[in-house]
Amino acid sequence: MASFPSPSVAAAVAAPPRLAPGLSLSAAAVHQSLAFRPRSTLARRSSIALRPSAIAAPANPLRCTHRRAVTPRLRKRTQGLGAASASAAGIVGEERDGCLSCFPKSRRRGRPGLARFAPCALPHTSGLSLHSRWGGAKARHSHILHAAGPDEPHVASPTWSEAALDKPYLDHAIRNEELEDVLDTPLPSHPKLIRGQLKNGLRYLILPNKVPADRFEAHMEVHVGSIDEEEDEQGIAHMIEHVAFLGSKKREKLLGTGARSNAYTDFHHTVFHIHSPTKTKEYGEALLPSVLDALNEIAFHPKFSSSRVEKERRAILSELQMMNTIEYRVDCQLLQHLHSENKLSNRFPIGLEEQILKWDPDKIRRFHERWYYPANATLYLVGEIDDIPRAVREIEAVFEHTLPGNEATPMSNASPFGAMASLFAPKLPGGLAASLTGDRSPATDKLKPVKRERQAVRPPVEHKWSLPDVDQDAKPPAIFQHELIQSFSINMFCKIPVNQVQTYKDLRSVLMKRIFLSALHFRINTRYKSSNPPFTSVELDHSDSGREGCTVTTLTVTAEPQNWRSAIKVAVHEVRRLKEFGVTMGEMTRYMDALIKDSEQLAMMIDSVPSVDNLDFIMESDALGHTVMDQLQGHESLLAVAETVTLEEVNIVGAEVLEFISDFGKPNAPLPAAIVACVPKKVHIDGVGESDFEIHPEEIIESMKAGLEEPIYPEPELEVPKELITQSQLEDLKVQHQPSFVPFGNEQDMVKVFDSETGITQRRLSNGISINYKITQNEARVGVMRLIVGGGRATEDSESKGSVIVGVRTLSEGGCVGNFSREQVELFCVNNLINCSLESNEEFIFMEFRFALRDNGMRAAFQLLHMVLEHNVWLEDAFDRAAQLYLSYYRSIPKSLERATAHKLMVAMLNHDERFVEPSPHSLQKLTLQSVKEAVMSQFVGSNMEVSIVGDFTEEEVESCVLDYLGTVAQNSSSKEEHIEKISFLPFPSDLHFQQVYIKDTDERACAYIAGPAPNRWGFATEGKDLFNVIQSSSTEVSEPANSDLTGKTHINVRNHPLFFGISLSLLAEIINSRLFTTVRDSMGLTYDVSFELNLFDKLDLGWYVIAVTSTPSKVHKAVDACKGVLRGLHSNKIVERELDRAKRTLLMKHEAETKTNAYWLGLLAHLQSSSVPRKDISCIKELTTLYESATIEDLYLAYEHLKVDDSSLFACIGIAGAESGEDMNDDEPDVGLPGMVPMGGRGLSTMTRPTT
Repeated sequence: MASFPSPSVAAAVAAPPRLAPGLSLSAAAVHQSLAFRPRSTLARRSSIALRPSAIAAPANPLRCTHRRAVTPRLRKRTQGLGAASASAAGIVGEERDGCLSCFPKSRRRGRPGLARFAPCALPHTSGLSLHSRWGGAKARHSHILHAAGPDEPHVASPTWSEAALDKPYLDHAIRNEELEDVLDTPLPSHPKLIRGQLKNGLRYLILPNKVPADRFEAHMEVHVGSIDEEEDEQGIAHMIEHVAFLGSKKREKLLGTGARSNAYTDFHHTVFHIHSPTKTKEYGEALLPSVLDALNEIAFHPKFSSSRVEKERRAILSELQMMNTIEYRVDCQLLQHLHSENKLSNRFPIGLEEQILKWDPDKIRRFHERWYYPANATLYLVGEIDDIPRAVREIEAVFEHTLPGNEATPMSNASPFGAMASLFAPKLPGGLAASLTGDRSPATDKLKPVKRERQAVRPPVEHKWSLPDVDQDAKPPAIFQHELIQSFSINMFCKIPVNQVQTYKDLRSVLMKRIFLSALHFRINTRYKSSNPPFTSVELDHSDSGREGCTVTTLTVTAEPQNWRSAIKVAVHEVRRLKEFGVTMGEMTRYMDALIKDSEQLAMMIDSVPSVDNLDFIMESDALGHTVMDQLQGHESLLAVAETVTLEEVNIVGAEVLEFISDFGKPNAPLPAAIVACVPKKVHIDGVGESDFEIHPEEIIESMKAGLEEPIYPEPELEVPKELITQSQLEDLKVQHQPSFVPFGNEQDMVKVFDSETGITQRRLSNGISINYKITQNEARVGVMRLIVGGGRATEDSESKGSVIVGVRTLSEGGCVGNFSREQVELFCVNNLINCSLESNEEFIFMEFRFALRDNGMRAAFQLLHMVLEHNVWLEDAFDRAAQLYLSYYRSIPKSLERATAHKLMVAMLNHDERFVEPSPHSLQKLTLQSVKEAVMSQFVGSNMEVSIVGDFTEEEVESCVLDYLGTVAQNSSSKEEHIEKISFLPFPSDLHFQQVYIKDTDERACAYIAGPAPNRWGFATEGKDLFNVIQSSSTEVSEPANSDLTGKTHINVRNHPLFFGISLSLLAEIINSRLFTTVRDSMGLTYDVSFELNLFDKLDLGWYVIAVTSTPSKVHKAVDACKGVLRGLHSNKIVERELDRAKRTLLMKHEAETKTNAYWLGLLAHLQSSSVPRKDISCIKELTTLYESATIEDLYLAYEHLKVDDSSLFACIGIAGAESGEDMNDDEPDVGLPGMVPMGGRGLSTMTRPTT
């Protein structure tokens, strides 16, 4: 059960969202257009920032996928109320992608489990990688400290056998047949991963891991999912997950310890997980026994009471409607056609409403008895587990008493299962085996006592493979047409068996595919050089899927509907060109080097990978049969096989991946598993209006064949710069600008401020740029940097609406600096392991970098920043693309229930102020390249810029880079003083305080947003009112007396601290979220998903809160009233110490865990020297923990008084989708009926059930 959503602790000190640690650096460089392009607006995002967007977490370049990978993990997905960042201009037609008008809505998602998230054998985003030490490899090695594992007899040996060591590895004179023998050598297993099995069949895995400190992950994976349901059981696995998890009393007892828990269901498994401290804070008692006991009760001893079943039935029905977005329906269509030959096409985990309504507790219990037994489960423990033997004893003590079910004889524990988890699983008894082949046994619910063990194959389905010379009929392209789809998209699928990566040969094959597909992605992106390309995006995904039991290659093309033919032609043409000519030697060398550098970087971070990422990687690797190794061994293995790779082999292996497209229509070519086009029903044609969109399967085939027949030419070699600023140019700049550090303010002798407690150093350059930096060892030889420029969209006036957000997008779309093309800049980033993004929000413009410090990587990042500041290039075609993206986005709003509802409320609440929503077509039409350039560059003034750097560097390294590349930036002064037009909330009374939105849809859904004014983070309210003056002058009599401190800890007066409102409101948000869940969901059963979040500005004198709730059309009004009741009920239902303690514990634990990451510190440093945020100082960082500990109930009520929750201040908007629309939305938005974008990003992402809470 995930903890209730709340603003991060970093938000209390103005921290933008964090950048995930332990991820590969070159990943995004190889994976997506880099330069200073933001994340693709078309790529699916795992989270949407509340306001400033986070840097895209780089995907792993060695996993065969070309989408922006999302860690296969629960993700808190936040939708920002107000305009999102420039890079967040997602125009996907549903609520889960970046939307400029959607509200902060926190959800907990089950890990997607998609094939594209499945690990291949090389370094993974979790940091784990397949590994081996190849003694004779003549590759370049760097000194990397190995994490020491426990000295236990049952730890797998990291060394090779004597027979293997006797072989002459990688001698360049080796004969081919000997090389084959060497490559057939098995990859060794992770040296610290302990595997075992109890007598009752329960398997367990234990991995000691130090991050986060003093915590561990405990996940119980039960190998049963929706694929195991019979015709009349569709959704019952998910129902059991809910009832078992939320009905556990032992799990509830853990909530007060700081543990967090949740659960999710997928095709092939159900997972219950607990993230727990190692010991209780009060008494230091070990928590592992209690956590194991809770998981034992949840999985094997649940209570199926009628009351709990009814309560969860209501919750699941609400979840079903909440999930039923157009994205979900598109995902279902893709899976139905891809797996039309088996049950994966019609066993979606959420189930069928008509069946969910019928089941009684006995029916549910029988399914549980059939599948929930120890031999069908695996326990994962990853974290600070120092005493392995003791952990094993505790596992045995808790679980060995759980009966193995209807088992006739004890199971042997002589052979603990290995990496190929699914292959060690014995077969089911005849009755169940028969049911899985379609022959329903009449005695399904009355099994005879027989030995019960795990299935041999998971998921238990048969596939039709897309292999050459396989005799099967070709499927015509399928077309899914829907009124809520915004644009054209087509997915071409190829399905093959999983190639289990268990030998060096397997690893070598993955590496060659990675190189080949990286080249394809980069080439296609170069099409952005031309204005208005025929496609919006072209992506190739080649990845393994544990949930589907196969490897799937997908070519996804998206485009505006009128351009669909040209888009298909370009995509298949590029695929054929690469297949026929292959990659060039320069491309192979470039991407090979990037992948090796990336692998080395991961190996250096071996001790800083979060436990949950390691666990997810192991779970998925075992499901696929891949060998699991640590990062160091993975790097050494990669170095070893890299030396054997040739250009010819790369092109042969890569060509095989593309044959299903490049050879389409040829005899004996592999047939696509499916071709699925998702298209709108109506399109907008200029001068005509709405017209029917017509498309036929034959036309799709004709377009593919036409693209394949276009003439092809080999790829020319591209010159990649080794540096953007030469040494001679740098010397000239230093002579010209004489960079130096200058004193702060009136302190003439203070040129450097160092705080020993936090390790933060503050500097100021002679050109006015402020510098903050902190040296950490959180991530070995990795750094992050953020430039913050004050201003943002708030500086837009009535004549320049949208100029800043479009301008930032224009600059990032162009991607050029100086005389270097975008392609050169992107490849410069690839070679130097730089990941960067340029974004804007209402208050600031951000440029963020993540870089490796090896091979002068930090200097390369600083060079790029210097070039952006001094030699930025503004292109007309980039402006055209940026404007078109926002135009498409705006016109797509009415097709999304969530965005349409949020947009309507936002416009009303802020009195039609367009700076907080997406620019309208009318505003976009008035913009020019020159106007957007001036709007952006007028903010890039030395004294208005702050740069923060955090990483594993030395003082000399960082200060040298700062002086050389930031000190030589020209000292500009703005030609005009910054002016921000007045921002105000709509006054009362008004008909717009409560509104409704109706959208025509084939299925019924409903959502609502409730919002109202709040102060900003530093205690300022609208009209510039300073609430600290109000607090100090008000009476000391408040609703609750302050509690005396009995712990002996030093407490401070929170009310006199600049962060009073940031601290007290974040604690209040935790408590309100908890009450919303308990009341609106659990007690009243009106929703599955409800959340309260705050949007507190730093510079602007305002903020707001938002409650987001999903429901059904018949219940949504009651849900809104219930949410209002909770929000206003804090006086009648007083906050108690237990609630406050839990909120403190949650936020403090988040803070403690996040301080181990560079990106979090980057957020803490934000605005430390900003003149526009004068109340932010070093005490806001130093005293953060003490502030939370010192806060009282009285403090929370003081802050609560300034949340406007009365009828005259509160705004609400209800959105309802259904066949009968209650009003015509186009009355309010006459221009928004034009096409935007179809949901995209990956097969079946939305079909996984949400976590239980």
